[in-house]
Parts: sequence; structure tokens; C-alpha cells
Amino acid sequence: MSISPILQAKNISLLTKIHQNHLLDNISFDVNEGEKIALIGGNGAGKSTLLKVLNHLCTSSKGDLYFRGKLVHHWDVLKFRRQVMLIPQESKLLGMNVKSALSYPLQLQSLSEKEIQTRLIYCLQEFNFIESWLEKRENELSLGQKQLVAIARAIIMQPSVLLLDEPTSALDKGNAHWLREKLQVWNEEKKMTIIVINHDLEWVKNFAQRVIWLDKGRIKKDLSAKLVDWEMIEKHLLILNQEMNIDEDF
Repeated sequence: MSISPILQAKNISLLTKIHQNHLLDNISFDVNEGEKIALIGGNGAGKSTLLKVLNHLCTSSKGDLYFRGKLVHHWDVLKFRRQVMLIPQESKLLGMNVKSALSYPLQLQSLSEKEIQTRLIYCLQEFNFIESWLEKRENELSLGQKQLVAIARAIIMQPSVLLLDEPTSALDKGNAHWLREKLQVWNEEKKMTIIVINHDLEWVKNFAQRVIWLDKGRIKKDLSAKLVDWEMIEKHLLILNQEMNIDEDF
């Protein structure tokens, strides 16, 4: 019996409004439940844009996106985004303290106070947050702490799909390793589907089962992580990013 994909992108294209340039160009792929996928590519390849489309934060110019076999625009947008959670590289607490930032999305679902407290305690334990953190506001947190709170805010919603944009960019090596291990646990225990962008190829190598390589808004390669020539990709991306930096200087 074939297993239906949890997410399907079919011929997705996204054009800039002014010059009609392709940010994404005819993107098609299926995502099965429980997969761990890394999006790689040079600066400007379309990785972050693709995550926004998968979260329905951006609407594609062409093509269709399906979630659990149903067109995304047939889903209630809030219910969909609770199931397919995007964690951008820079997340804001919107003036709230940590406790409010974590509990507010749950209150919007009209969950009982008991359930909210249960999930808060779970987050404290999972993320090793100390109790005093709950009263801290955004300006009292380091960049790394804010990044972890943003991830906790997504996990507390119990999503089916987690979309992470550079989740370790502000984390030290120890916390980056801890997060990778935690994501592995959530993937295995909860069958959580995870799609991640991370410039740290060593981190990606130790996490992903599958790699989708984007180049100029197109899929260059889509293959098992076991088949990836990591040394070749690292050299290629280094050259691409150097060329991008040169272009920006002129």
C-alpha cells in the first residue's frame, strides 16, 4: 500500500512583482510523514522563500501545494499553520515575556488552563528552561535564547511539520548539537516531519535523511543524504557565496 505524502509541491513558481523574475521556478517534490529534509544552496537560491511558500506565508504565482492530500487554500489558514509551523531565522516575542509568548498561541485555540500548564511544563523540561526564564522579555534574552524560545513556541503547538530557517545561527556549538539531538527525538517519537535550512553542512550531514539542493530558484538535486558528495557541495557553495559577495560589492 502506497503512503500518501504529508506535503506535496506541484510545479510551484514564484515571481517578483516588479520585474517578474523567478524566486522559485517550477518546484515539485513530495514530503512523506516523518522525513528529515535539508534544503541547501547558495545565498539567494530560494531556500527561505520555499519555506514561506510551504507555510502558506507566501502564495505561489503558479502551481499547487497540498497538505494531507488537500489543496492548502482549502484549509483554514490558522489550522494549517498550526500543523505546518515555520520558525524564521529571526523571531520576535512581540513585547511579551517568555511565558506569554509560549501560552498565547494555545489560548487562541481555547485550550483549557490545565492543558496549557501541562504543555508549558513540558517545554520547560524539554528545553531545560529555568523557571525564571518565563518572566523574561525579549530585550533580556540573548540571540541564542530567543532562538530557543521561538523553537519552543512551535513545539508547544505540537505541529505535524516543522520548518526551520537557520535554527542554529545564534547557538553555540554545544546548543547546536543539543538541538540536533532533540529534533531527532521529536522526529522518532512524534513522527514529526522536519524541513531545515542550515549553512552548517556538518550539522546537516548528521541530521538529514534527504537533501534538496536549490540553485537560482530551481531544484538542482533531490537525493538521499547517503548519496551526497559533501566535500563537492561545500566547495561549490563556497564559490557561489563568494561570487554573491563580489556582486554585492559592485
